[in-house]
Amino acid sequence: MDRLGNIEAFVQTAETGSFNASAKRLGLTPSAVSRRVAQLERELGVALFHRTTRALSLSEDGRLFFGRCRSVLRELEDAAEAVQRSRARPAGRLRVDAPVVVGQLVLAPALPKLLARYPELDVELVLSNELTNLAAEGIDVVIRLGDLDDSSLLKRRLGIARMVCCAAPSYLERHGTPRTLKELERHDGVVFVRNGRPLPWRLRDEDGVRDVEVRARVRTDQGVLLRDLLVAGAGVGWLFDFIVDADLRAGRLVEVLADHAVAGRPIHALYLAHRNIPPKTRAFLDFAASLFERRDGSGNRR
Repeated sequence: MDRLGNIEAFVQTAETGSFNASAKRLGLTPSAVSRRVAQLERELGVALFHRTTRALSLSEDGRLFFGRCRSVLRELEDAAEAVQRSRARPAGRLRVDAPVVVGQLVLAPALPKLLARYPELDVELVLSNELTNLAAEGIDVVIRLGDLDDSSLLKRRLGIARMVCCAAPSYLERHGTPRTLKELERHDGVVFVRNGRPLPWRLRDEDGVRDVEVRARVRTDQGVLLRDLLVAGAGVGWLFDFIVDADLRAGRLVEVLADHAVAGRPIHALYLAHRNIPPKTRAFLDFAASLFERRDGSGNRR
């Protein structure tokens, strides 16, 4: 069992590229992981890693050993999961990485239902707008918007997010309702910024899809804050429908230029490839899909 633990420490270190990241995944200290790898090297009589003060890389012997060990560990994991899968309930800690606004407005309000359904499941929700390294960060599932291509990850489409132009009734009463893209350009815009740059508004007119430049009276990099500014009457905004669904239904916001909207963007869940998906991961994927599956291609609720 000690050798198996040492091999697991070696494989995790090889996959993540550092003792710190490996320790985080194994629930050990970096020094403990380093000792396990060193013990394995002594038993084998070879150096598995090239070590410098700044980098850790596999030696030639290490690369050969890594390929064999990873296959063995995956077979053991698959065998254990295959035996337990029929009876296993989702349990343990599940780490989920999601965009800030998705976590705040979609996942967090619904999480109590998931936790009540699976009492042995714990969820750690990490909010980030950048695609992360699932293996290095110990993330089980990451949710992202748009088309993504990563051959090392499995992908499940959860739904469609449509971009909506909208404003508060109070703003429209003061400034009028834009009927064309030309009229929209003269309105006060509440604009989302990414990396300090305004996100262009992409809408459709008789000449096709084009970017519309609005007068950015207010800028923010937070979707929830943008929604709040719109409800307060700060101007017209262009943002994902799931951010403003409740406000549109309640009449706090009104959609404008609906005929000029473009096709929605897919919402995906990404996760590491396993022959048998862990029960906790499968349960969360089904749960996340249920939160978005009520939307059809136009973003309307079914």
